[in-house]
Amino acid sequence: MKLTIIGGGGFRVPQVFEAVAAAGAPVEIDELCLYDTSTSRLTTIGSVIDRLAEDSARHPRITTTDDLDEALTGADFVFSAVRIGGTEGRIIDERTALELGVLGQETVGPGGLAYALRTVPFMTRLAERIKAVAPDAWVINFTNPAGIVTEAMRAVLGERVVGICDTPIGLMRRAAAAAAPLAAPGAGDVTFDYVGLNHLGWLRSLAIDGVDVLPRLLASDDALADIEEARLMGFDWVRAIGALPNEYLYYYSFTREAVGRISASDETRGEFLDAQQRRFFDSPGADPLEGWLRTRHERESSYMAESRPEGEEGERHASDVDGGGYQQVALDLMAALATGRRSTMILNVANAGLVPVLPDDAVVEVGCTVDADGVHPWPIAPVTGEMLGLMTQVKSSERLVIEATRSGSRDLAWRAFAAHPLVDSVSVAKTLVQHYGERFDSIGRLLDGR
Repeated sequence: MKLTIIGGGGFRVPQVFEAVAAAGAPVEIDELCLYDTSTSRLTTIGSVIDRLAEDSARHPRITTTDDLDEALTGADFVFSAVRIGGTEGRIIDERTALELGVLGQETVGPGGLAYALRTVPFMTRLAERIKAVAPDAWVINFTNPAGIVTEAMRAVLGERVVGICDTPIGLMRRAAAAAAPLAAPGAGDVTFDYVGLNHLGWLRSLAIDGVDVLPRLLASDDALADIEEARLMGFDWVRAIGALPNEYLYYYSFTREAVGRISASDETRGEFLDAQQRRFFDSPGADPLEGWLRTRHERESSYMAESRPEGEEGERHASDVDGGGYQQVALDLMAALATGRRSTMILNVANAGLVPVLPDDAVVEVGCTVDADGVHPWPIAPVTGEMLGLMTQVKSSERLVIEATRSGSRDLAWRAFAAHPLVDSVSVAKTLVQHYGERFDSIGRLLDGR
């Protein structure tokens, strides 16, 4: 089987190689093709992978190319992990919002909408090329903002594209481990109810052998202490809502605190990553693997630092740093589709009536079973109250921004920003669109019809 990675020179690509080359990997990939427009980044990442391959008894053949059709030809799976505008673009996303007093973050709020404005056109063209060159390939999308991008790609590829994220499965992993001592001895069959949008969701039940242990988990300080999301948002808040929220809900629930912490920091997350990755790619050293491992650990340890107490910004629990991530989600998804081995996952898929107030073609994030016949979303409990309200408002903003990219409408872009709950003024929304258009030539040309 051939796996093609779009964005093959990306910093996190060696993690995908580690997953597919691991002993006992559930699916055998014969060729791992790395596609990128930057040959220098491909060379550096290739050298890291070469070092990893030295310790691997079985690994796929590695190929690299800057020719998209060559990369797609014969692909069984296409994994998308690109950043249009690079880390420099992320800095502009963040700083432009912060200048106007609103949240500056990669995927949440106005920064995420700006990211979508310049990413959706590229990803739509990519989807069209995949449909022409590799129509039978499964597309696994990790490109952010993943929910928006997956929804846009589905208009071209339909059910052959699935969006993945590592945050829901991380939450599930932590919750299940914390809940295990609360279950009856010998219990083991775990089911759950998770619903939301990408980077906006809630674990609403966690049943072990049919018994929902989430209420007991929420009542236990000791259990919650092992769950990063509970530590980020406070034990009192998760008890008040009766659910465990995705970590990105910190930005919605504690917006004032998040904006204050980010604004007061010496650098934004984008600036940190930009400097860190420049150091690595400019000088990977005699042993690029050692440099990559060190850089990756620094990156993971400082993730969402603004949400942790002062003095503890780089002190994530070791299990949260080293517990695996999106590459394992991608591997499990490929294995289930290729071998028919049933797998339980949380994925970005078409709503198709799961949340009745949302359009059927809207992408939501829910529990699914995956097998050789495809992805099968689970029925979910009704979504009501503030959860439904937030999902509806954010989804309306996402769909407006997708339509703005298709039509090149500045007014639709303005409406998208104004509709988002983290943009508190129509005039601020208009200024955001204006500034992003001035600072990104691609956004300016799109919205000016150039």
